[in-house]
Amino acid sequence: MEQWNYFNYFTEIEEYFWKKRGSHLLVSPLDWAIMETWQKAGVPLEAVYKGIDSAFESYGRSRRGAGKPLKSLAYCTDAVLDAAEEATEAAAGRAPAKSAAQPSPFERDELSQYFQRNSELLRVAANTHTEKAELVTLWEEALRALQSCLVLLDSPGPLDVEDLERRLTLLDERIHAGLLLHASEELLLRLRREMDSALSAYRRRMRAEQLALVEKQFLQKRLLEEFRVPRLSLFYLS
Repeated sequence: MEQWNYFNYFTEIEEYFWKKRGSHLLVSPLDWAIMETWQKAGVPLEAVYKGIDSAFESYGRSRRGAGKPLKSLAYCTDAVLDAAEEATEAAAGRAPAKSAAQPSPFERDELSQYFQRNSELLRVAANTHTEKAELVTLWEEALRALQSCLVLLDSPGPLDVEDLERRLTLLDERIHAGLLLHASEELLLRLRREMDSALSAYRRRMRAEQLALVEKQFLQKRLLEEFRVPRLSLFYLS
């Protein structure tokens, strides 16, 4: 995992998009969701930049590009995926680079503070939404798992960060599945309407598989925001 800190990845893309656009723009949940699909797919920043460049060139030649700046990264999705595919094809056949074992990218104290902060946020969520018994049970299980991670930090010997990340990613996936299952129908309907409104202008520009991933990430982000539940993966350590 070369890009541990997700927010660095996000910030680099955000700043590049702003420079191309010529002005700052508040980042929408849709843009967050799009960047998360790129990050999870392992799209390198260079491919993202190349795709954004290509999308701006295409937009500038279109009728809509006359005096109207791009408002969202959604317009760039296909161009970024094309650039990522080109990079993958260019790398095919190359001899894998030999690399020495890398030390942990995090200090143990840094990880401890991160786990403790997320534990407190989970406790607050559990105390706030006592009416959601199934979710409270899930969050309490996650709390116990984070306590086990804290114990691992105190163990002697080298720390297996990748295995730690697997545990945290599994917790994130279980929490998201629980939110989808136990959130109220009213809340889910409101968030899906919000999602459909944000995507309405870009659906035709997205491939079906890309659109499905963006919808998933959008809904996941908004559900976590509604219940004020943190992401646990180390990608969100900042």
